[in-house]
Amino acid sequence: MQKKSETNSTLKYISLITLTLQNAVLGLSMRYARTREGDMFLSSTAVLMAEVVKLATCIVIVYVEAGGVVKLFYTIDQQIIKQPTDTLKICVPSFVYLVQNNLLYLSASHLDAATYQVTYQLKILTTAMFSVLILKRQLHRTQWISLLTLITGIVLVQLAQSDDKKIITNGIEQNHFVGFMAAFAACCLSGFAGVYFEKMLKGSDVTVWIRNVQLSFCSIPFGLISCFLYDGRVIRENGFFFGYDKFVWYLVVLQATGGLIVAIVVKYADNILKGFATSLAIVISCIASMYIFDFELSLQFALGAGFVIFSIFLYGYVPKKPDISLTYKV
Repeated sequence: MQKKSETNSTLKYISLITLTLQNAVLGLSMRYARTREGDMFLSSTAVLMAEVVKLATCIVIVYVEAGGVVKLFYTIDQQIIKQPTDTLKICVPSFVYLVQNNLLYLSASHLDAATYQVTYQLKILTTAMFSVLILKRQLHRTQWISLLTLITGIVLVQLAQSDDKKIITNGIEQNHFVGFMAAFAACCLSGFAGVYFEKMLKGSDVTVWIRNVQLSFCSIPFGLISCFLYDGRVIRENGFFFGYDKFVWYLVVLQATGGLIVAIVVKYADNILKGFATSLAIVISCIASMYIFDFELSLQFALGAGFVIFSIFLYGYVPKKPDISLTYKV
């Protein structure tokens, strides 16, 4: 019994480290990839390749769980191919996630890593709103207070950056408003897709890995169309992998496997631990941005980030119900 308790405690700490690094490193890596010197890779192709990597990873996991190639194909045939209606329903979040990931690259091109990391926490607000609308979920009073605190923090962070001048980096004219709107739109899409996907998972006995295979099956055709629709000329002139190097491939793998890693470790992490991980990621992003991107941390930005961190903890806090047995009857 003690050994099991020690194992769970160890897994909690592993979850904390994994969630923190995934949250912090992805934002920093995307910002660096979009602002460094050299040929700029196409974000549309990077998003598509991330889906390909995610599909391959999920198929390997399903293969291991199924116990062989024959059972793998049988599982895919029974749960995907012979369930066309169910698979078509997954096309909705797959398309939304594809647009969201492209918007995140746009946001990373125009916002510094610290501002991006804080602003993207608006997904807590949008997820809560869609949970109420779609899943008919009721929020606690503390959660409503946390959402108001979150909005206050985001506003303070944005106002702290509003007087920044446009900076030209690697030929890209950075526009803070464009970056914020891209992040806000990504948060809205993330909230909707996350709640929709949660409803699909709870409404059937299909595993999360098969659902991710379905997502990738639908996302890849959408991704190919978007690549040639928006970047067709560049692809024809310079090739599909124009601007790719080891760092871009690392970013592709990080984006593809990050969500899958979180899906594994989240079951060992409670709300407080997840909030702590997100808060640590914000702090790490701010500190790293000061050294890597010459980010200037103002008092107003720090105050806004503090409000956001507090709101994350408050949203994950669930007040205990009063013990009726301890009350006295009159």
